[in-house]
Amino acid sequence: MLLSLYRACSAGLAPLAPFVLTWRARLRRAQLRREDRARIGERLGRPSLARPNGRIAWLHGATAADVASLLPLIDRLGSAGFHALVTTRDEDGMPPRLPPIALHQFAPLDAPRFLARFLVWWRPDIALIVGSEFWPNLILETKRRSIPIALVDAQFPARTFLFWRRAPRLAGALFGRIEACLARTASDAERFRYLGAARTEAVGDPIYDFSPPPADGPALAWLAARIGARPAWAAFPADADEEDVAIEAHRKIAAHFPDLVTIIAPRSARRGQDIALRAGKLGLDARVAAGDRDEGPLPAIHIAGAFEAGLFYRLAGVVFLGKSLGTSLGRSIGGSLGRSTNRGGINPVEAAKLGCAILHGPEIGDFEDAYAALDAAGGCALVHDAATLASEVSLLLLDSAELREMGRAAADAVERRAGASTRIMQAIAPYLAQAFVEPNITDETEG
Repeated sequence: MLLSLYRACSAGLAPLAPFVLTWRARLRRAQLRREDRARIGERLGRPSLARPNGRIAWLHGATAADVASLLPLIDRLGSAGFHALVTTRDEDGMPPRLPPIALHQFAPLDAPRFLARFLVWWRPDIALIVGSEFWPNLILETKRRSIPIALVDAQFPARTFLFWRRAPRLAGALFGRIEACLARTASDAERFRYLGAARTEAVGDPIYDFSPPPADGPALAWLAARIGARPAWAAFPADADEEDVAIEAHRKIAAHFPDLVTIIAPRSARRGQDIALRAGKLGLDARVAAGDRDEGPLPAIHIAGAFEAGLFYRLAGVVFLGKSLGTSLGRSIGGSLGRSTNRGGINPVEAAKLGCAILHGPEIGDFEDAYAALDAAGGCALVHDAATLASEVSLLLLDSAELREMGRAAADAVERRAGASTRIMQAIAPYLAQAFVEPNITDETEG
């Protein structure tokens, strides 16, 4: 009854969706990138890309952070002969950087007509639902087309579980339609099993399977030569407040290391000139990377250009991963700055696999389990502001043995937890094989 009521309500409200989406886009014009505003139709199931020929595995998550943990799995799907169609609901979040075999679309709203339109166009051979995205119409419309569904990196937070526990019939009607539930932890698996998921298995977190891409050898050697024997560290700030923290931390660390090199790699290269201007007003030698035109030693503050993060992880043994200070900056000065809205953390696995000593703020909810594992192993340290950041960096630069031990602990911690992507591929192998025997070639018109 609840499912029927939900479907009826969502179908009845669907005609209002275009007006609501247009109104929201106008209100949030400043937050949305221009190209994302042009893709609002994807929320109505209208594709903005052509369907590639061949087999498609559909991976759906709420945010880019959810999907980022599955990049190793996407690579394996590509090796198995599948294109990956990645959908996310968060229009504010940057779509994940995907390999060439993958496409990104914003997910359709959970109304039958929008999902039908989406499924008719893309015709996925398997649906892999990431995390805790349990939308009824998504599951029902997918199953109506005989597309197998697996929950991957499946999580059941306690609060969400309590909600579903109050509606056991609804939970059984949905989770009973899932072919495989591949949970992150044993407790997650037990909760899914309790609510009716038939084939449930704890496989671990696929985020630990990420392999750093090969370094650009000439670029790495060139930058290493420009640093020379000077102490160096790198900061990856997410917003203007964290950029200011990195600049202020440099001033404090430079009191102990006058020849210090601080590498600041903002999320957008367009932020570089603004950072250099603010640092210059404090009397600091800060310059934006100019590519091949750069010569001589690096300035005191080197603001990264188009180089990949992995280059700086390899050059600087100590890294600060931003998008993590959040509201702690406001508390540190007794008020709200009004700008530090970025929180959730940056994926630490690549830095850990490259042996970095990692510093981070308290707001790391997007990768909480990964940071907890690294903290427990001694591969991470918590900072709150410029003073604590400068203190931790200074201690590590002074004690090279501690820096190496911290980096080794981080690398060991993530390597011990690897293997989830392989276990997921083994679990869904029968459904992938079925796509080669019975490809999804349903031809139907939009409703």
